Amino acid sequence: MKPAASSPPASRFRLVVYLFLTALLYFSLTRVFLAAWSSKDTGAGLDDYLQIMLRGWTYDMVFYAYLSLLPAFYLLFAPEKWWRSRWNALFVHVMVFLSIYGLGFIAVAEALFWEEFSVRFNFIAVDYLVYRREVTDNISESYPLPLLLGGILLISILVYAFLRPFVRKALQAREPLPRRAVMFSIWALIAASGFLFLDQDLRQFSGNSYHNELAGNGPYQFFAAFRNNELDYQQFYATIDNEQASKLLKQEVKEGNSHFSRQGLFQIRRHIDNPGQEQRLNIILITVESLSARYLGVFGHRKHYTPNLDKLSRESMFFTNFYATGTRTTRGLEAITLSIPPTPGRSIVKRLGHESNMWSLGNVLKEKGYDVRFLYGGRGYFDNMSAFFSGNGYQVIDQSSILDEEMTFTNAWGMSDEDLYRQAIKSADASWAAGKPFLQQIMTTSNHRPYTYPDNRVDIPSGSGRGGAVKYTDWAIGNFLTRARKKPWFKDTLFVIVADHCASSAGKVDLPVKKYHIPLFIYAPEHIRPVKIDKLSSQIDLAPTILGLLNMDYESAFFGRNILTTPKAKERALIGNYQKLGLYEPGRLSILAPKKEIILQEHPESDNPKVTVLDTPDQFSKRNISYYQGASYIYKHGLNAWKAAGNPESEKSK
Repeated sequence: MKPAASSPPASRFRLVVYLFLTALLYFSLTRVFLAAWSSKDTGAGLDDYLQIMLRGWTYDMVFYAYLSLLPAFYLLFAPEKWWRSRWNALFVHVMVFLSIYGLGFIAVAEALFWEEFSVRFNFIAVDYLVYRREVTDNISESYPLPLLLGGILLISILVYAFLRPFVRKALQAREPLPRRAVMFSIWALIAASGFLFLDQDLRQFSGNSYHNELAGNGPYQFFAAFRNNELDYQQFYATIDNEQASKLLKQEVKEGNSHFSRQGLFQIRRHIDNPGQEQRLNIILITVESLSARYLGVFGHRKHYTPNLDKLSRESMFFTNFYATGTRTTRGLEAITLSIPPTPGRSIVKRLGHESNMWSLGNVLKEKGYDVRFLYGGRGYFDNMSAFFSGNGYQVIDQSSILDEEMTFTNAWGMSDEDLYRQAIKSADASWAAGKPFLQQIMTTSNHRPYTYPDNRVDIPSGSGRGGAVKYTDWAIGNFLTRARKKPWFKDTLFVIVADHCASSAGKVDLPVKKYHIPLFIYAPEHIRPVKIDKLSSQIDLAPTILGLLNMDYESAFFGRNILTTPKAKERALIGNYQKLGLYEPGRLSILAPKKEIILQEHPESDNPKVTVLDTPDQFSKRNISYYQGASYIYKHGLNAWKAAGNPESEKSK
């Protein structure tokens, strides 16, 4: 009679396996849930879902291997006597339960992040960690936290109850150190292999961006974002010879009324000679949070959220073909203020220690005797705005510099738009009384989750969603203009209203053009006749256009052009996100991506553009490269430094 086969000896490393299988279940269910949520956009077939799951499981395994290294050290070195003690059992059970709860918390956090951005965790989530107060207040005001956290707790208790017998069995294991070392080595090898060989390429398998996002692992993407916050252009992107790129860039920025005032590689410094007598009009430049063009009735929206802006479109110089350069507030502020393309990685606004003393709209106007102020509805430390604007010619007015009694309504992001506009009027009154023209650059916050605003302003209850916030934003602008018309400075003021970015930027393809379309109004009834401008342009063109309207001669290091004098053959828009960099012309979009990839989209305005990956750059892509290669070089070498304006020797020393 044969002896019964003996079962393999119990191992304390079974704990790692049990929790891995639990994590794999959580991550898989999250992936399935997100895919179902966005099923209209994924358009995935069976083969696509198989690819998504297999690639996703690879990221899941590697992330869990990283995460479990520290516990694995404990399993390796915990003495046998201690391992079988009651105190260790208590510690292990608590840690298992906390791990299960953490998995549930991550799953819910991923769902909420996907609802907002339609992507897995990325550099935005990393940024959110820095601003705990704004983010936690926003979450608590936007979601039923007690219900969500209680639900996670209940599910965690049920999962723990299922795993508890397996944990008890692992705690009874008797395992010699050499065998534990072998088990630890296997786990460490998985983590090391992932670190050495796994990167973002594995999930970039589809032309549909939703497929690629679903194939990732949220926590893995979160930690990968730390490494991708700043990307060196020369290392990661397609390049051409610097001399050729410099020549192409100069051709792109040159205008008929400009001549270059510096010689050398990527020296785009030039003198702009705008014809006519200079008009020292005041400027109130309002950057509206997340105001996508598609929300306006004038662009076809049928819910009448924007009656004031729709009316304004008939009374102002209204730009119908205008685009945001990026997907975040700091990108919009960077482009509007510095007139520079979106360099890869984090925006210049947030590059601590390297965000100041640049060629800005504020510095140009300050040199001409303007009072220059940046007004923000929240706290200026958020996204490093105070440091950026104060370092580039602006006085900063934010929530922290305003008395509490002057704010009638606040939420997680700051004061209501109407309170902010009240401060703008107060500031404008002070400049007018001092006999000085002014630039007021305003950044609003109300059109942002949790979408709360003062009661009795619009017919949609506060906190109901984006629609109500857009309608309140529109009401506040209308109310502000009504109040401003009563002021003595109104008739000599240029009101510029633009969005920082769209409400959503996710799409099936890289850089979906429709998700960058924003409105631009320039309103000054005493000076500008109503007209619609359909020229293709983007936020980097706003500063040169404003200065052109005022007939101002000035030295420029801007990348943008005056939209009004740009010939049709040179119309273009620069759009991007933190990794993809695009040059858009009607009918085609060139995209530069990490790994020196060059992508061409034909008919990018459609929902299903034709996508081609180029082996070598064509002439259109070379123009694209010249912008971003040039921007990287100019920023890195300080060629757009404001201090260099009056000190030619500073450039010779570079």
